[in-house]
Amino acid sequence: MSALSHKIPITPWRATSTWSFRPPMFLPLVGGLAIFGFGEGLLVQSHWGATPWTVFAQGITKHTHMSIGWATLLISACVLLLWFPLREKPGLGTIANLLVIAYALDLTAAHLPVATNWIMKTLYMVGAIMVIGIGSSLYLTTGLGPGPRDGLMMSLHRKLGVSIVYVRISIEATVLTIGWLLGGTVGIGTAAFAIGIGFSIGFWLGVMERIVKLTHHD
Repeated sequence: MSALSHKIPITPWRATSTWSFRPPMFLPLVGGLAIFGFGEGLLVQSHWGATPWTVFAQGITKHTHMSIGWATLLISACVLLLWFPLREKPGLGTIANLLVIAYALDLTAAHLPVATNWIMKTLYMVGAIMVIGIGSSLYLTTGLGPGPRDGLMMSLHRKLGVSIVYVRISIEATVLTIGWLLGGTVGIGTAAFAIGIGFSIGFWLGVMERIVKLTHHD
């Protein structure tokens, strides 16, 4: 557990406000979000289920007949509304989150081969959890505002004083349960993601923190 970080580290490329963009922020922001979207695509192509939020979107499509893209947009909008009582403010990163992740996900799903055996499925599933953790740890350190889901995670983290790791696990488990009850498709990959994503983010935030400290000392 000592390898996990329970907070967002302060980095040299961190913004002074959620709208104050500087060139050094481009790679952590856009690169991190693209990696995140790639991880989402990996899990979809594993055919072992999707992320809890996608399962939630699938459940909504079964009851409203809207596309999964519009269902995802609706969910994101509703989550953003929850920010107001929690006093979380959107920023450039919030907008980038909605655009870059969706594009990277579509690109990955269109060009990455579907896993055809259990070895490929396992690699896709584990890879998805790891790279989404990397992507999250990168873009969150820019301080340009989190995406809808991560903003909810960070707000609850601050308000409740509970570790980011455990807050994220609780959110994913809740969304997964609602999505399943609505009729969304749940698989091994979905359960693994719900359990592992909080630890993955905590691990990579710890790596980021150590890299920043080493760079600072040099």
